[in-house]
Amino acid sequence: METGDDWLAADKLQHVLFCFSIAVIFSLLATRARYQFLRRRSILVGSVISLAAGAAKESADELGFFHSAGASAKDAAADLLGVLIAVVVLSLSKSVSTRVRPVPPGQARGPEMV
Repeated sequence: METGDDWLAADKLQHVLFCFSIAVIFSLLATRARYQFLRRRSILVGSVISLAAGAAKESADELGFFHSAGASAKDAAADLLGVLIAVVVLSLSKSVSTRVRPVPPGQARGPEMV
């Protein structure tokens, strides 16, 4: 194991949470987009933006913009894990929301016994 780059370091949790948050935020923003293309692929849009942000952070680490030891494959793996968790959560919430559709006021859901 590399010195100072443990798998269970607080830094890795920050990477997971950051990429999870970015993926969820941009996915939700994409669902509100004007274009149907973006709305239909909202999870993909959020995931790509989140991975790009993680890759940009690792590139900046390697170039010395931040005070760190450089780019880390473990940080990139933590970024990927955050995005994968976001994809699972967003996919599950999307499948649940498409199954349970609200009934417009004044309409019955099915046959009623009067």
